[in-house]
Amino acid sequence: MTAEPEDVRLRGVTEDHLEIFLAFEHDPEAVRRSRFTPRPRDAFLTHWRTRIFPDPDCLVRTVTVDGEVAGNVVSWTQGGRRFVGYWLGRRYWRRGIGSRALGRFLTEEEPVRPLYADPFAGNTASVALLEKHGFTRVGEPDEEGFLLLVLDGPAAKTP
Repeated sequence: MTAEPEDVRLRGVTEDHLEIFLAFEHDPEAVRRSRFTPRPRDAFLTHWRTRIFPDPDCLVRTVTVDGEVAGNVVSWTQGGRRFVGYWLGRRYWRRGIGSRALGRFLTEEEPVRPLYADPFAGNTASVALLEKHGFTRVGEPDEEGFLLLVLDGPAAKTP
């Protein structure tokens, strides 16, 4: 008997999701893999309330799994380029959830191409996820170890 596939969905972010996102950002293993310094609670909430929510250029969605908040996917413009990023709670890693969420975001939510991503090169799971969806590497990692990838056309079809 096989388990039922998990129901992965994207929905709008609400204020009550922020505390969950904050906990995910402070997970020590996520910090190690992403090389992202987690913000203190007040700075995190201020960032979301003053820079993410009111910015019409910022497209952000909550990822849910069977109705539970699992993380987020976001796109924004920086330096004339459109970027995508994502963050999932550790309990949702290695289950295909990131792949399904990113695939939906790329095909249903974010039409802009080229679309860039810049994960830490040592986060091999994140780099592989992006490549699975059709992103290609642009050069070598920068001096801080981050790798630029670009998606020029439609997202790759994934199961």
